[in-house]
Amino acid sequence: MVAGGSGSRMNSGLPKQFLLLNGLPVLMRSIRAFYLFDPAILVVIALPNSYHLYWQELCEKYNFKIDQQVVKGGDSRFLSVRNSLEVIPDDYLVAIHDGVRPLVSQKTISSAFREAEVYGNAIPVIPINESIRKVEGGLNEPVSRDLLRIIQTPQVFNAKAIKNAYARADHTDFADDASVLESTGEKLHLVEGNTENIKITLPSDLLFAEAIILKASLSD
Repeated sequence: MVAGGSGSRMNSGLPKQFLLLNGLPVLMRSIRAFYLFDPAILVVIALPNSYHLYWQELCEKYNFKIDQQVVKGGDSRFLSVRNSLEVIPDDYLVAIHDGVRPLVSQKTISSAFREAEVYGNAIPVIPINESIRKVEGGLNEPVSRDLLRIIQTPQVFNAKAIKNAYARADHTDFADDASVLESTGEKLHLVEGNTENIKITLPSDLLFAEAIILKASLSD
């Protein structure tokens, strides 16, 4: 679980992973989604050192007792993931998830693990529903949205393969973890994600997530 962001675009002094979403910190909701999938799952969280104690205090405040291992977050997402992978056994499947994607569905988690078991990796994606144009050098042209997908997490990998990819990487400027694996020549396997699995980045994202949770509670 990668939770090293500063939350600068949230206009908040508190990193977005700690902001409350319907009465519970965002990161706790993200962790709980995986716990509901498998209570025995090994949860590893990459957090900035300066927030380790704060996270511990939040867990006590909200009586959050899901077992977890907290590791040092790096100066970049790449380094945070690499630090986390050091404590993952080679014979595991590892799901690398953004800590600020609290609305990932059980179906997405399940299908990602199931497909990664067969293909060695599984990358959740959703289609683009808007018109797209490519802008370059002052010119622009339409791009078929049928050829494009939005990438989500959790991205699930054979642990040994993704650890090897991170060890071999010659730079840290990758778009996501799948791109790190792809750089070694591995083919990526795409699976269906869920549209509610948004990344909390802007204040409007938090409002949207609250509306989704409210709608789900009313339908129960």
